[in-house]
Amino acid sequence: MIMSFYVVIPARLASTRLPNKPLADIGGKPMVVRVAEKAALAGAKDIIVATDDQSIVDACEKQAVKAVLTRKDHVSGTDRIAEVSAKMNWSATDVVVNVQGDEPLIDPELISATAALVSENVPMATAAHRMEQPDEIFNPNFVKVVLDRFNKALYFSRAAIPWYRDGYSKPDKTFPNPFNALRHIGLYAFRNDFLQTYSSLSISPIEQIESLEQLRVLWHGYPIAVHVTEKIPEAGVDTPEDLERVRRAF
Repeated sequence: MIMSFYVVIPARLASTRLPNKPLADIGGKPMVVRVAEKAALAGAKDIIVATDDQSIVDACEKQAVKAVLTRKDHVSGTDRIAEVSAKMNWSATDVVVNVQGDEPLIDPELISATAALVSENVPMATAAHRMEQPDEIFNPNFVKVVLDRFNKALYFSRAAIPWYRDGYSKPDKTFPNPFNALRHIGLYAFRNDFLQTYSSLSISPIEQIESLEQLRVLWHGYPIAVHVTEKIPEAGVDTPEDLERVRRAF
């Protein structure tokens, strides 16, 4: 079990479906601040918002949340948090958790449990949960993950994995009992030195095909530990309807 970890929250102002999403008001505070408050409940040693816009920095500072202005041209949130971690005086062995800026209902225990899986030999960790509805396995928007016996990722895919040969091919489709396919949760923890290495890794063919950033890590031969939670996580905020749902929750 690790003693401490840092949380960096990437928050990009541009959003096609929900303009100015990180600044959306939830119970009197910007959404990104609500995410930071959840990270604080997880026991993070420090929390920093990594953003591409000064308005987000200003909004965070008004709520006593640390924020760092980053370059605007980052391809992914992971690249954005890597820039921040490089600026901090954190050690190579410190753990840095990437908590998405649109997850104001994230479970703090999920953050700490995922961070705890990072070690000298396993430089990256993420999370997953068991899918409740069998038909979800065929939804390409639900990313699936298959694990080995040590709960390390073998592969992530938008396809139905593992493929139930004797059931999925049937016209009426039958499902294994128990049905235990895993859906990936977009939460990532890194050893700080590996976070810097990750940003320098070349883009992999399978990553481009699946459009899944984490496949770059597996393709280059690094292990990813996976925390399997029994709790179905609350959905993040992508649309105005999602925002209203979260506001009701608060």
